[in-house]
Amino acid sequence: MKIRIATIVAACLLAVSTLASGAEAAKEFMLKNGMKVIVKEDHRAPTAVHMVWYRVGSMDEVNRTTGVAHVLEHMMFKGTKTLKPGEFSARVAALGGRENAFTNKDYTAYFQQIEKSRLEAVMKLEADRMANLVFDADEFSREIRVVMEERRLRTDDQPTAKLYEALNATAFFAHPYHHPIVGWMNDLQNMTVQDAQDWYKKWYGPNNATMVVTGDVDAERVHALAEKYFGRIPRKALPLEKAEIEPPQQGARRVTVKAPAENPYVALAFKAPRLTDVEKDNDVYALEVLEAVLDGYDNARLPAKLVRTDRVAISVGASYSSEARGPVLFVLDGTPAAGTTTAQLETLLRAEVQRIAKEGVTKEELERVKNQVIAGQIYKRDSIFGQAMEIGVMEMTGVGQQNIDRVIERIGQVTPEQVQAVAAKYFDDDHLTVGTLDPLPLSDKTPKTATPLPAGMRH
Repeated sequence: MKIRIATIVAACLLAVSTLASGAEAAKEFMLKNGMKVIVKEDHRAPTAVHMVWYRVGSMDEVNRTTGVAHVLEHMMFKGTKTLKPGEFSARVAALGGRENAFTNKDYTAYFQQIEKSRLEAVMKLEADRMANLVFDADEFSREIRVVMEERRLRTDDQPTAKLYEALNATAFFAHPYHHPIVGWMNDLQNMTVQDAQDWYKKWYGPNNATMVVTGDVDAERVHALAEKYFGRIPRKALPLEKAEIEPPQQGARRVTVKAPAENPYVALAFKAPRLTDVEKDNDVYALEVLEAVLDGYDNARLPAKLVRTDRVAISVGASYSSEARGPVLFVLDGTPAAGTTTAQLETLLRAEVQRIAKEGVTKEELERVKNQVIAGQIYKRDSIFGQAMEIGVMEMTGVGQQNIDRVIERIGQVTPEQVQAVAAKYFDDDHLTVGTLDPLPLSDKTPKTATPLPAGMRH
C-alpha cells in the first residue's frame, strides 16, 4: 500500500501503539475435513469480520471457460436448498451487516462484517452455501448477462482496462494469467450453468478453503463454531495442481490498443520475482523499496522529476506486488503531457530506473522511503477488515500469515546496494512488455471514467 507524505512519524507511532495494545497474534486451527481456521482477536470495537477464502481463481481456468470463477462467485448469492435467490444478502442486511465477494487471479473470497454477536449467524449462512448451493438455469441465464454487462462497463468501455487486458495477454504466453479475470466475452456468451456447477463441485470444498475471522471475538469460540457449521462438510478430492511455467522471454514485446480516450497512455511491465521464501528472497524486498523510491510518496522520483520539474507527463506511477501464486510484474506507467509522445515517456521512465542502477540511492532517501513502506504496511492493519485481507492474501499465495511481521522486518533491512542491484537486474528488454494506448476521438456516448454498476451487480 502506498502511503503519501501526509503520513507523519507521530501518526505512525500512534498506529503502532494502538495495534500493540488492541490486537493479538493470530491463532490457527485445522478442522478434520482439512479446512483451516485463522482467528485474529482485536478488541478495539465490538465488530467482527468473517471471510472464507477458496484457493482457486482465474489462473485455474482453461480455454473456453474463462471467467467461470467469477461467474460462480455471482451464483453463490443465488440460493441454496434452504435459501431463495437473494435471501443470503437479505439476511446479512437484516443482521445489520454488510457482505460481498471478490474474484482474483489466485483466489475467490466471501466476507461479512457484522456486530460480534451476529458471527454465528453468518457462519451458518456461509457453511450452507459451501455445501448446498442450487444451480437454477433461469437464475444462471440472468446472472451471466449481468457478468457480460460488467465486462462491457469495466473493460470494453474503459480504454486503460482494455490496455491492461492486452498487456497481460502479451506478457504471458503460457501462464493462465494470460486470461482476464472476468473472462473473454466469447467464453461468457457460450458458458452454461453446468460449467458453473462443475467448477463448484471441483473446487468448493472445506479442504480448499481458509476461514479468517478478525475482531472482537474469542478464538476458541470461533473454532467451536467452525467445527459446528463447517466441520460436518466432507472434504473433496481436489484436482492435482500442475505448475504452469512461463517460458523465458527473449526480447521486448509490444502491444497497441486503439480506443476512444482523452489521452494517450503507456505501461511498461517487467517480469519480476514473487515472494516464495521469506528468508531467501532478498530481491523481492529491494523491489518493494525501489517501487517506493520511484512512486511511494508525493515527492518520489517519478512524479517529482517527470511531472513537476520537467513537465513531460500529466501523471506517472510505479506498482509492484510480490504476493501471488504465479509470475508478477513491476509496472511503470504514465500519461504524457502535450508535446511528449508515449515513446518519449517510455524512454524517460526507463531512464529514471537506469539512473538508480548507475548512481544508487542515498541512505537518507532509503530510510525515508522504508519508513513510508513500513508505515503503509502498518496502516493496512489499522482496521479489522484490513487485517483479515492481509491474512487471507498471505495464506492464499503460500507465504503464510505467520510471516507478516517478518516481511516488514526484511523490508527494514534493505540496503542501498540491494536497491541499486535490482534496478540493474530486472529492467532490460528480456523482461519487458510495453502496452500503448493510442487514443481515438471521443464520441458523446464514450464514458470518460469507470461507470458505476447498475443495481444488483456485485462489487
